[in-house]
Amino acid sequence: VQLQASGGGLVPAGGSLRLSCAASGRSYSMAWFRQAPGKEREFVARLDKSGGAIYSVDSMKGRFSISRDNAKNTVYLQMNGLKPEDTAVYYCVATSIARPTVPQFERFGFWGQGTQVTVSS
Repeated sequence: VQLQASGGGLVPAGGSLRLSCAASGRSYSMAWFRQAPGKEREFVARLDKSGGAIYSVDSMKGRFSISRDNAKNTVYLQMNGLKPEDTAVYYCVATSIARPTVPQFERFGFWGQGTQVTVSS
């Protein structure tokens, strides 16, 4: 599996970005993780093969939205109302497991190269 993430950049607080991750091959369950400087990697959102979406914490719900274009085998992360604490490298992950848990993504997933998101205050 090859994953190509894109869409990161520098935005002011309150701004928006849409991250994209294109996967080669067949359909996968996909997720976004992020890692801020000096912090552990954390789960952001996942979209399983059936289209079920789960977000990590309430603070992201309503601001972040995960979706996919099956024809393009691409998953998106729309991020609105960005805050400086959202600054991180965002990684997409893919797995063939139908409804993977976060640990399963971390253990069995294929990881993309990451895209930097920087939110200025």
